[in-house]
Amino acid sequence: MKLSLVIMAAGLGSRYGGNKQVDGIGPHGEILMDYAIYDALRAGFGKVVFIIKPEMREMMERRCACLTGRTGPDGGPVEVRHVYQDFSSIPGFYKIPEGRTRPFGTVHALLCAARAVEEPCCVINADDFYGPDAYRTMAQALRSLPEAGHAAMVGYLLKNTASLHGTVTRGLCVRREGFLDSVQETRNIQLYPDGTLRDLGNDRLLDPDALVSMNFWGFMPSIFPVLRRDFEEFLRSAGDDPRAERLLPEMVDDQIRRGGLKVSVLSSAGQWFGMTYREDREAVARALRELHESGEYPERLWEA
Repeated sequence: MKLSLVIMAAGLGSRYGGNKQVDGIGPHGEILMDYAIYDALRAGFGKVVFIIKPEMREMMERRCACLTGRTGPDGGPVEVRHVYQDFSSIPGFYKIPEGRTRPFGTVHALLCAARAVEEPCCVINADDFYGPDAYRTMAQALRSLPEAGHAAMVGYLLKNTASLHGTVTRGLCVRREGFLDSVQETRNIQLYPDGTLRDLGNDRLLDPDALVSMNFWGFMPSIFPVLRRDFEEFLRSAGDDPRAERLLPEMVDDQIRRGGLKVSVLSSAGQWFGMTYREDREAVARALRELHESGEYPERLWEA
């Protein structure tokens, strides 16, 4: 069974202060997306789908040169597809607000990949490091996941995903008997030096060991009609708000409440890390260097 890795790479990375998707942070200039692809290939994924902005195409093709000549688990070449997240995929009934340039969120992003994904897929952010065990765990789950009405996610602990350098948005999850009971997209979460975590929007303390979604989802192809209906519902209520966006955790939560989706919560032995703010860079670079030194990754990622 072929499995696809779908990488959402069209985000602007505004809080980071630049294009963090292509920041060479590894010991030899590797970007976080390199590690995602490397880990997915060795976990058994045979196809990579990049969701990008049109102006990123040339740059992404240069970055994908590392995949030339590599074989998937079926012995054939690794398949690479590029799809665009732009306004051409917005339904005709919706009028784009004047001056809007930003995408419409991660539901829109994944929907843009509908024609490129015909197999079970793992959907990730381009600028997050999830750890090799997460891909192995997800690949195993996708091979046995029922076709319709089922999905999977890998969850992480809130305390390991926040930043001392500013607020973050996280999907706070409730798990019941191994399945996701709800996920609440929570903005303005602040980590303090003493380890305290606070939801600034609602002025409440948060449990550091709370389970959160970091957009590491496993879906079957049957998710795409669901995404389309959800996104059209969102657009009909969004009006002319120039910043409105629809996020995957919000869609998943709605589908769980409606009884349309059952989501298995998977555990991973690895640890997430990423760069929400430029000040996070040093810690991430150090963690990657340690993983190379420990033998988890070869000295030069794509020479192995």
